[in-house]
Amino acid sequence: MRIGLVCPYSLTVPGGVQAQVLGLARALRAHGHPTRVLAPCDGPPPDAWVTPLGNSMPTAANGSMAPLAPDLSAQLRLIRAANDEDFDVINLHEPLAPGVGVTTCVVKPAPLVGTFHAAGVSGAYRSLGPVVRWLAGRLDLRVAVSSDAEDLARTYLRGGYERVFNGIEIAYFAEAEPSPVDGRPTILFLGRHEERKGLEVLLAAMTDLPRDVRLWVAGEGPDTEKLARRTSGDPRVEWLGRISDAEKAARMAGATVYCAPSLKGESFGVVLLEAMAAGTPIVASDLPGYRKVARPGIDAVLTAPGDATALARSLLSVIVDTDRAAQLVASGRSRAEQFSMDRLASCYLQLFERLAE
Repeated sequence: MRIGLVCPYSLTVPGGVQAQVLGLARALRAHGHPTRVLAPCDGPPPDAWVTPLGNSMPTAANGSMAPLAPDLSAQLRLIRAANDEDFDVINLHEPLAPGVGVTTCVVKPAPLVGTFHAAGVSGAYRSLGPVVRWLAGRLDLRVAVSSDAEDLARTYLRGGYERVFNGIEIAYFAEAEPSPVDGRPTILFLGRHEERKGLEVLLAAMTDLPRDVRLWVAGEGPDTEKLARRTSGDPRVEWLGRISDAEKAARMAGATVYCAPSLKGESFGVVLLEAMAAGTPIVASDLPGYRKVARPGIDAVLTAPGDATALARSLLSVIVDTDRAAQLVASGRSRAEQFSMDRLASCYLQLFERLAE
């Protein structure tokens, strides 16, 4: 079966959807199915089986800035590549994001499976109701990665949805060489620096933690400069900027604890699964999207979103109580195996084969 995966976001910019698309492509190819990814790329494509559709431009989407390619040249490249490849099925991730996903829905060069990732609210869905419902009607099968993602899509787009999970490449994180920490307790934050990711809450929690606790802050965003300026006098906070996937895995493996202090808008906690696979205990906000992968008190410590004092207390408990941290790690490793990319590829293949029939 010749499979096409279309991603609306630039593959050279780190992101959850991009990681899912690339990981799924590798797993599908390992299953013996010729698979090609069509997506924007700001620079060389990450692999030979990726067809780059041109550069992206920051575009407001779902309360954030997304690296989309809504320009005409990207759409023409998409149409030409999809026709040349003669796919048996095309899987669109975030199919209604502006750009190449919408174009694929319009031209429909093969049977289409749309995977919906976003949760929370969507101003575009609300304001463009008839248009997005028509586009969604072009999909032959709709998939949602979580109940939150399904609720958002069903509210505005109607229709029925198959539920699948997001997957991770277990070995990539489990076998990563840990970054050195010099014996210091080290917290890792990874994500876009914007309000909903809760970095400001984590920085406030640092004031209640011992002076030997270090914080690695990876990523960037609209709040980076403001938050970095606020912590400029604190040598414990290290601003790493945007990091590669390899460094992400190494930092996760080396950290004492991974912290995800998001306030809202998380439909599925892939990053928590990555930390579990890397063997790192987790402290995260108690959000529905995170509860889907991390069982409270078993796979992770979950705290009230936005409560810096409670977050500091939870982080310190994991840092100090090594037995508890070890229990979280053991349970987390087992939990992560249930969300392997190989299992996810098998789920998608069943959907693709059913659609082909």
